Amino acid sequence: MKVEKTALPDVLLLEPKLFADARGSFTETWGERLFATLGIAARFVQDNESRSGRNVLRGLHYQIRQPQGKLVRVVAGGVWDVAVDLRRSSKSFGKWVGMRLDAASNKMAWIPAGFAHGFVVLSEEAVVLYKVTDYYAPEHDRTLLWNDPSLGIAWPLPGEPVLSDKDRRGVPFVQADTYD
Repeated sequence: MKVEKTALPDVLLLEPKLFADARGSFTETWGERLFATLGIAARFVQDNESRSGRNVLRGLHYQIRQPQGKLVRVVAGGVWDVAVDLRRSSKSFGKWVGMRLDAASNKMAWIPAGFAHGFVVLSEEAVVLYKVTDYYAPEHDRTLLWNDPSLGIAWPLPGEPVLSDKDRRGVPFVQADTYD
């Protein structure tokens, strides 16, 4: 597994080994022992899948209690994936990182607990799979405003994104619930 550090040290871009032959290919995307050697001691409790069309923006989501670490992978199409550090004790508090994830590159993102997460679809359609380290808890669910000028996230959008009402009503960073 290749590991690439991002501008936020705790967010990693991972590229699993791809074994290909005349039949197709095989990739190990998660293994507890393998990830432990990378310093990721995660226990995943749930797998999620989203299917979205071009310019759909989902996020920026997090849970203030029962925070979720996420292993994010795109199995069809491509997205631009974003993580925002919401840990007040972190040197990168309030900073964000964006990265392209797509089925062709086979790369995945590890986003530890304490970050808001979102993505925008760059292809006609994208299917995103992500493993999470804690269960969904709607009472602790929060949404950070995707276009907050104080964050300055450079979303690669040709115009306005397609948003849910929840994402449209996200709160600005200065009003957001954050972690210690």
